[in-house]
Amino acid sequence: MKALQCVELGMPDKLEVNEVPDPEVLPDHVSIENKAASVNFPDVLMIQGLYQFQPELPFTPGGESAGIVSAVGDGVENIEVGDRVFAMTGLGAFSEKIVAPKHAVVKIPDSMDFETAAALPMTYGTSLYALKQRAELKEGETLLVLGAAGGVGLATVELGKAMGAKVIAAASTQEKVDLCKKHGADEGFIYPTGKLDRDQQKELSSKIKELTGGMGANVVYDPVGDDYSEPCIRATAWDGRYLVIGFAAGQIPKIPINLALLKGMKIVGVFWGAWVGMFPEENKKNFEELFGLHSEGKINPEVSDSFSLDNGAQAIAHLKDRKAKGKVIIKI
Repeated sequence: MKALQCVELGMPDKLEVNEVPDPEVLPDHVSIENKAASVNFPDVLMIQGLYQFQPELPFTPGGESAGIVSAVGDGVENIEVGDRVFAMTGLGAFSEKIVAPKHAVVKIPDSMDFETAAALPMTYGTSLYALKQRAELKEGETLLVLGAAGGVGLATVELGKAMGAKVIAAASTQEKVDLCKKHGADEGFIYPTGKLDRDQQKELSSKIKELTGGMGANVVYDPVGDDYSEPCIRATAWDGRYLVIGFAAGQIPKIPINLALLKGMKIVGVFWGAWVGMFPEENKKNFEELFGLHSEGKINPEVSDSFSLDNGAQAIAHLKDRKAKGKVIIKI
């Protein structure tokens, strides 16, 4: 079978499409013929050796895919050959076939196409867990979303609206802000890119306070980090929740911890992958909720760009270079 492989750490142009042996079906595992896979920011970091865990070389990146079950191992129940599924594997998705542990495989509705299914798990799974289990977002609260036009950002915009929040989308261009409003954001604004000086950080805080009537945001969803984090924490409401999602801007911020005391707020880590491993049944309930919201038309993953497996390196570069609006898909 063909697979996109990282044979040496570096930029996407170092990736290779190679012929590799078909994976062996193990007990408690499911073999899937992939039809589509989704590109996520951890893929960008992993191929450079910058992610929090690092597989041995060579490896096939890609954390989520959708396709058709071709075989099941001993001990697998409720999943059969021919089922349409998505799989959350962390690695190996950018390939024609993949073997996934049974707890990482979820049947998809007949009404959902493979591209949508591949785009759903990580972004919407992370965002629902963040808003529901971690932030306990309540109807009527204000939700600020940074990087709102990205995959997790748009998922959060849609889910925030579905949960009854007022959603403020922050993005780097007017085109991206307009996309967020198309997906349900009530307000939106453009923030500067790159390193922020103190004046720019103060302007960011002031803008958030202006859009919240001086009260600040009840919940901040931050996949960006770096210089953007502290001004957003300073613009968080009393008893607010600041969600630590990731650090797409490149640096882990150093936060004055006294801000949490002064605002009576919570700084909350969101590690969806670890939670899934510890509470798989709760995660399945979340996906049932997501399927319901999709069938009702309340969420709809935005697939901005599609690439073939042969052009998979371009797909990862597209996300790395901040060209994506929504999800980037590799069709297989």
